[in-house]
Amino acid sequence: MNDSPTLSLLRRWHAGDAKALDELIERDLPWIRNIVSKRLGPLLRARGETEDYVQDAMVRALNYGPSFLVSDQEQFRALLARIIENTLRDQYDFHAAEKRGAKKQVVKAPDSVITLDPPAPTVQRPSKLADGREQEAFVRLALELLDPEDRKVILLREWEELGFPEVAARLGITESGARMRFNRALPKLAEKVRLLRSGGLSSIV
Repeated sequence: MNDSPTLSLLRRWHAGDAKALDELIERDLPWIRNIVSKRLGPLLRARGETEDYVQDAMVRALNYGPSFLVSDQEQFRALLARIIENTLRDQYDFHAAEKRGAKKQVVKAPDSVITLDPPAPTVQRPSKLADGREQEAFVRLALELLDPEDRKVILLREWEELGFPEVAARLGITESGARMRFNRALPKLAEKVRLLRSGGLSSIV
């Protein structure tokens, strides 16, 4: 069975074909820009030209985000739109926090490409066989699919390694509220990972 155009472009991009990235951007940027602009509204418009910000965020998402393969163009667009929304929110939060001395971090994606299409019925791959890099890729992608509040508290606690007093201060809530939010977010993250592993992307984007 031949690859879909979306899957073919992603395979080429992950194999190092820069032209494939150009084709993905040219094909899907207008749709993604329209969706992201509607969802972010004034936040995005206040920062400049929508197209410039979204295009830059799309390139960053594909370069530094978790590497994935998906055949469905609709799911690809929806997933990229979510990642780009989060990228722009992070940039906004970074600029808002500059006066607090926050440091911007760009994390390179794990050296692993994860397949998000449903597995073939005859193929079973236990999670215990997946290596650490693949697990990290699934976790990072699942983070992009969380609600903004859940994603933020996990990033502050796990990626920035802040204590709960600092997390609470950044979120503008009490320390006990930060702990509660973090403890509630972790099971949601685990469920997103489970759905991604089982090929359930369409149910969460």
